[in-house]
Amino acid sequence: MAQSFLVDAQVSAKDNLDTRSDLELIAAINGGEAAAFEALYFRYRDWVAGLAFRLTGHSDAAADVLQETFLYVLRKFPGFRLTANFKTFLYPAVRNLSIAARHKAERYQSSDAELERIEEAPAPEPTLGRGELEVVLARLPEEQREVLLLRFVDGLSLAEIAEAMNIPLGTVKSRLHNALETLRRDERTKEFFEH
Repeated sequence: MAQSFLVDAQVSAKDNLDTRSDLELIAAINGGEAAAFEALYFRYRDWVAGLAFRLTGHSDAAADVLQETFLYVLRKFPGFRLTANFKTFLYPAVRNLSIAARHKAERYQSSDAELERIEEAPAPEPTLGRGELEVVLARLPEEQREVLLLRFVDGLSLAEIAEAMNIPLGTVKSRLHNALETLRRDERTKEFFEH
């Protein structure tokens, strides 16, 4: 996602170079160091915003999810203990907040006249190139698309995905296999699988 969700101001790269590990930052936050929370936020904000955007489809909703996610994290302190990868910890919160944001948006329906106008409009033709990949991915079942993106976009291991989604490892493997098979069979994406 090209857009970055900065809350207050642009932060230069040198201001964001806290080299402490996530565990060290969490220990510092538990000790009352506000700068450690800021470092953790800047380390993960773009990932959270990108994931939220993928799950909600709207930049405004993604910005709200970003804010709510880090408020959720902040409420865990003091006394928070990280027992997994921080992305693995964040994923369920981002997912659940994104689902809530989608449901909230669905409650604000358009008028009947606008819905009728939308229904009568011809479907847009899919764009070529990268847009075609997005169309193919959009046609995957949500569970398969979610696992595929967590693995290849977010770089989580299969075990981390299973933990983050709270599903068995075998289910993760099955969903990933089925997603890849669908992409392998689709004329628009099969070239990526030919060696």
